[in-house]
Amino acid sequence: MNGEIRPQRVAEAVADRIEQMILQGVLRPGEKLASERDLAEKLGVSRPSLREALASLEQRGLVVGGRAGATVARFLKPFAAPLGELFADKPRVTADYFEFRRLVEARAAGLAAQRATDIDRRAIGDIVARMKAAHAHDDPREEAESDADLHIAIYEAAHNVVFLHVMRVLSELLREGVFYNREQLYRRVGARDALLAQHLAVADAVLAGDVEAAQRAADQHIEFTFETVEDIRRDRERLATSLSRLERDDLVARPAAQDHDA
Repeated sequence: MNGEIRPQRVAEAVADRIEQMILQGVLRPGEKLASERDLAEKLGVSRPSLREALASLEQRGLVVGGRAGATVARFLKPFAAPLGELFADKPRVTADYFEFRRLVEARAAGLAAQRATDIDRRAIGDIVARMKAAHAHDDPREEAESDADLHIAIYEAAHNVVFLHVMRVLSELLREGVFYNREQLYRRVGARDALLAQHLAVADAVLAGDVEAAQRAADQHIEFTFETVEDIRRDRERLATSLSRLERDDLVARPAAQDHDA
């Protein structure tokens, strides 16, 4: 009869569950899933039902299959790649990027302070420990990586899936140096200590559930980062100008030698 409620098949239920975990950021783009046997056991379903679910997700572009097993698709890549091409080497893009970050970063930190679960707090605490260790070992590369991871963890703790996936796209572009070079930022004299203090202020406020302090610390952090990136850009331009002065002899015609016998 019309309007009859059809029971959901096991494969559909499994696909829906995995899709929900991808949406919520529990399963992340590029992550390899457990083996078929282990995954079927953990989900409490048969392997044929699991295969059918994964095939459905692969058809929708959320999972990539292969001999080595299933992987969460990098489904944001088709969106990020053209953006990277569009944004690269455009003078105004960095300023616009930071303007956008200031609009959303404080709000996300405030939501994280309000909504973070104990699991979220442990994840943030683990990243902060990594950041402190990298700082102590004078490892700008690892410190920059933990910087990116901390921001994503805060977006996850905000429990807003639009924030999370949009910022993952921007984070990938930032890792590729589209907006600015994060490692170069960390090599700036005095920047590492300041950035560590700012990240700790944001994390501490989120962990303490202090919404206003988290928003304020996040806003100050983005403002400092933008100002420092601008200082680096201006220094680079000044150096280029100075170097061009060294090359002027190759560009300017030399006066003709005078004939002293005339």
